[in-house]
Amino acid sequence: MIEPLMQHAGRVAVQLKARSQTIAVGESAAGGLITAALLAVPGASAYCRGGLVIYTRNALLALKAVDLARLATMRASTEAYACFEAHTLRSHFETDWGLGETGAAGPTGNKYGDAAGHVCVAVAGPGLGPVPGTIGERSRTLETGSIDRLGNMQAFAAAALLLMAETLEGLPAAG
Repeated sequence: MIEPLMQHAGRVAVQLKARSQTIAVGESAAGGLITAALLAVPGASAYCRGGLVIYTRNALLALKAVDLARLATMRASTEAYACFEAHTLRSHFETDWGLGETGAAGPTGNKYGDAAGHVCVAVAGPGLGPVPGTIGERSRTLETGSIDRLGNMQAFAAAALLLMAETLEGLPAAG
């Protein structure tokens, strides 16, 4: 499963370098695998500003730029929360892009009723907003149907990196 992570991370790296853009990652159930894959690509210091494993709400609250009013209206393991993470990490690290991940790796589900293998991933960045050139986000949900914790962690990281790669590749070429 490491090969897909590295393929997706390589695609992200190529696009970010070509655009002279940066990224920060907020992940929970992937446990740091997203950031590790990005950092494993040579030249990562040109585009990766950092990543945090935000495994608890308290960890998220420790960051600057957390919109507490907005956070109070959502629960973890949703696309809205993954988008919130992506925007918060983007702001915290002052990067062009934020990548968020939240889910339940297993072997059991989470306290919200989501089964093991449930994850939501999101990207936030330029060119995704309702007006051309403005900040917006994209998100998706994946259900692996598996209770294999490590397998799910790897699948979650791959899903996040794939969403980031597809998003960047779908934008107009760097000029």
